[in-house]
Amino acid sequence: MSSIHNILLVDDSKTELHVLTEMLTKRGFAVRTAESGEEALRRLAELKPDLILMDVVMPGTNGFQLTRTITRDPRYAGVPVIMCTSKNQETDRVWGMRQGAKDYVVKPVSAEDLMAKIAALG
Repeated sequence: MSSIHNILLVDDSKTELHVLTEMLTKRGFAVRTAESGEEALRRLAELKPDLILMDVVMPGTNGFQLTRTITRDPRYAGVPVIMCTSKNQETDRVWGMRQGAKDYVVKPVSAEDLMAKIAALG
């Protein structure tokens, strides 16, 4: 059984937040959301999630910058980040992994693909 239960979903799109929250809660995950980098950092301090699903293109701090900040912070270094983005270039994937992401999924997110990646982490 996976050790991942609480997921922090970071995306500035209410539609994406809704779709992904539905997908994850239906499968038994507890989901909290944040619509900006600043909100994500606040939530992170409150929640200590088991996993972060990170959008890349957001106003203010983008997902790459935020992932780098989180994965380099000793308090959160153990929390895996999966980039979740419409940017589907190999260079984007490589850059995301360099910032500290554990994996990368491209929108529209396939439930099977996402579940497999989450299971691989747990």
